[in-house]
Parts: sequence; C-alpha cells; structure tokens
Amino acid sequence: MITCFIRYEIDPFRKDAFAEYARNWGQAIPRNGADLIGYYGPHEGSATTAYGVYNIESLAAYEAYRARLTADPLGRENYEFARRERFILKEDRIFLKNVSAPHAKLVLP
Repeated sequence: MITCFIRYEIDPFRKDAFAEYARNWGQAIPRNGADLIGYYGPHEGSATTAYGVYNIESLAAYEAYRARLTADPLGRENYEFARRERFILKEDRIFLKNVSAPHAKLVLP
C-alpha cells in the first residue's frame, strides 16, 4: 500500500471553490478505487496551502485508477471546474509508504 499526498497552492480568496472541488473528490475518488483519507483546506496559518491524501495498492493500481477517474462523469466535471475557475495555482504529488506501522492503540489522558 502506498499513500498519495497532493499539496496544493490555492488562491486564498477562492477557498470555497477549493472546498467544493474537495467535496466532489470525496464522492468520485472512492468509487473509482482509491481509499480517500481526505482533503484538507486552510484553517489556521497559511491561507494558500491545502492537501489531498489517499491510499492506493501500487503505482500500477494508481494508473488504472487515474484512467477510471478521468472517465468518471464527476471526475471529468471536477477537472474542468478546476481548470475553468483557476483556484489551484500549483499542485505537487508524491507517493510515500507508511514505514512506522503497526501503531500502538491510542491512549487518551
């Protein structure tokens, strides 16, 4: 299993557009084969940094997933929405592997 981390630089005056974009991926990503952890928008600190994070089995599975996502009606619509509205200024993607697992159970004070 690998995790895709997408770092976005967004227009700070278009955070609502990014949130709509994120909610759309919340529907399209899982139904096309990736385990969505979530999309995260600015809250405190930077007003221009946002993230999308999901798990996928392998890079080969990622390629097949991307083809399905591109063919998905909501996926196509969301790509077009971002292109048309231009609220994403920059996008960087990296794949990482969790090397700290297994983790201990959470202990609350």
